[in-house]
Amino acid sequence: MPLFGTDGIRGQVNLHPMTPETVVKVGMAAAKVLRKDRGKNMIVIGKDTRISGYIIESALTAGLCSMGMNVLLVGPIPTPGVAFLTRAMRLDAGVVISASHNPYEDNGIKFFGSDGFKLPDKVEEEIERLVMVDDSFSDRPHGRDVGKAFRMEDASGRYIEFIKSTIPRGTSLEGLKVVVDCANGAAYKITPKVLAELGAEVVTINDTPDGININAGCGSTDLKQLKEKVLEEGADVGIAHDGDADRTMLVDEKGKEVDGDMMLALWAVELKKEDRLFDDTVVVTVMTNLGVEHYLKRKGIRLVRTQVGDRYVVEEMRREGYILGGEQSGHIIFFEYNSTGDGPITALQMLYLLKKKDRPLSELVSDIYLYPQVLMNVKVSSKEIIQNDAVRRAIEDAERQLDGSGRVLVRPSGTEPKIRVMAEGQDRERIEAVAQEIADVIKRLDG
Repeated sequence: MPLFGTDGIRGQVNLHPMTPETVVKVGMAAAKVLRKDRGKNMIVIGKDTRISGYIIESALTAGLCSMGMNVLLVGPIPTPGVAFLTRAMRLDAGVVISASHNPYEDNGIKFFGSDGFKLPDKVEEEIERLVMVDDSFSDRPHGRDVGKAFRMEDASGRYIEFIKSTIPRGTSLEGLKVVVDCANGAAYKITPKVLAELGAEVVTINDTPDGININAGCGSTDLKQLKEKVLEEGADVGIAHDGDADRTMLVDEKGKEVDGDMMLALWAVELKKEDRLFDDTVVVTVMTNLGVEHYLKRKGIRLVRTQVGDRYVVEEMRREGYILGGEQSGHIIFFEYNSTGDGPITALQMLYLLKKKDRPLSELVSDIYLYPQVLMNVKVSSKEIIQNDAVRRAIEDAERQLDGSGRVLVRPSGTEPKIRVMAEGQDRERIEAVAQEIADVIKRLDG
């Protein structure tokens, strides 16, 4: 079974591959692949707030140092903060210990190269190969050649100042009341501090992590608490991150969700107006709503779609030089600022846009019509079931029923043992029915 999925290594802690023994080997393999004969040979490691972060951090550090790589430990910090530090401090690599939006029982390891981008597939494959070979580490160093580990105390402060630098100097958020749902995750101090320092009135929820409450009924994947708090406080906007804060979802002043698709649409139009949107193009995934595509087409903006996963969006952006991209789930990539989805920067950019337009968020998105979209997650014992002829026939039948008035997308999750069934179209009842039919076929086949 491969170690690396679409977003690094991920799984339930103390089950393969997220065992201390395997993580030590991952650290050793990464050091062997990334270490140079000269230079700092330094890797920064950040993490979210999961209780298992201590286990994974210690095991990974031991593996890296045993093969001569030095380690800089920064503690809880958002994933994009690690990408920023890796690049800004000219380190050899960065590592994030997080399972993103997954429950606390899971954890994961994500690598960034010295340029702040996720490691290429070939490098991940080489790390994976070394982990699987018994005699990969017979040449480990001794004596003074082993690595050292250091603690860095001001990592969050550096990242906070960087976030604030992404809007014009002198910009104030005074007059905005904001509710921030920190998901009891890595941004529980970062985003509230950034917004408060810029003058916003900030109300925080889910900002007391205890190691097991990360993503628990809160954050970007569960907006119920945020919607209620925005209405209760009479706030202008609500902001929700996931556990590692590479995502942001919004709630408008009326308690309505504003997802990544809508945020991308608003900023695409703004950047085009400022003549900053390269080739008048935005990069999205196959999940992006058809309504957004039609809205942007009317504005003279083209969508390029990739498979699901922010890494594929980033790859397309780098290949063609595009500066804006992202996912419906709230991964927004502003290449002018960071090399990966950055939740705190997305939040700040959206508040900056609100101040610029001096209009409520509900008005800004009022002319973006989203088609009804249904997403069902079917837990399976093997994702290979998607290749079954019965599943293919069910998909073909669903497409015939929609008859051009919508679309169906069935794909394996890149991070969980699930098949995701998405149907989209103008008739909600019809798309719910066809999605359920496909889901039922998968469940029946999986037993």
